[in-house]
Amino acid sequence: MTADTATDVFENHRPVLTGVAYRMLGRIADAEDVVQEAWLRWSSAPREDVREPRAFLVRVVTRLAVDRLRQARSRRETYVGPWLPEPVVTDFGPAAPDSAERVVLADSVSIAVLVVLESLSPLERAVFVLREAFGLPYAEIADTLDRSEAAVRQLAGRARRHVEERKPRYDVDPAQRRDLTERFLAAAAGGDLQALVALLAPDVRLVGDGGGKSKAPLRIIDSADKVGRFLLAVAREQAGRLDSRLLELNGGPALLVLVGGEVDSVVQLDVRDGAVQCVYIVRNPDKLQHFSALP
Repeated sequence: MTADTATDVFENHRPVLTGVAYRMLGRIADAEDVVQEAWLRWSSAPREDVREPRAFLVRVVTRLAVDRLRQARSRRETYVGPWLPEPVVTDFGPAAPDSAERVVLADSVSIAVLVVLESLSPLERAVFVLREAFGLPYAEIADTLDRSEAAVRQLAGRARRHVEERKPRYDVDPAQRRDLTERFLAAAAGGDLQALVALLAPDVRLVGDGGGKSKAPLRIIDSADKVGRFLLAVAREQAGRLDSRLLELNGGPALLVLVGGEVDSVVQLDVRDGAVQCVYIVRNPDKLQHFSALP
């Protein structure tokens, strides 16, 4: 395999590798670092005996991500306030909005599911991502993680039960979710507490991630009245300086909030049963850097 061919092969598989790494780590920069390390290993190692490059590269990326996730656990124990994954712009190509493939991809990369995956062990998370998001057979996952197939099946079952018990169950189509997001924005921007609270579930939660670098609630805010009043207080504080864009992030509609023309935060809603169940707000500037480059 020539150097040019090796580069082409790697670039063909880069989207899958980045997808695995991001779902494992929840941060774009960490995912890109892992993929770059995989490239260095791919470009410098003998490739004559690699009959299935995709399986080889997924194995390398997964093992690197598991190692990095173990290191990240200790850092997150000292994280200031709630931790949320880094928002990512999602583009699933020409698949129809209601296609089965799109639903699986969107669910596996949603903020709510990535938050749940944080509570899994690194090996459980790897098995869940490879099996549920990418549909790899148990035998291939076992080879990737250097575990027996029986052990992998046990990890998969444990991870799946854990996620199903805790993840939100979406029964709303993308158009309806987008409509509710737009109404949420209109109510908040217009200072209409009654209209805003009407969109929120009674036990709605607001989770803010400032990482100690931007102002955000250090604890989860709950109840429709408290969440509504908090959001309107923020809107009033920045009156005349707020702007927003509706984007598709992590498989669903989200708001990119600008203050004075600068990226300030990302807001995404967990919508179920026609109401907002959770409001996720990412304000940690380290997790918003890539949005500044958007056209």
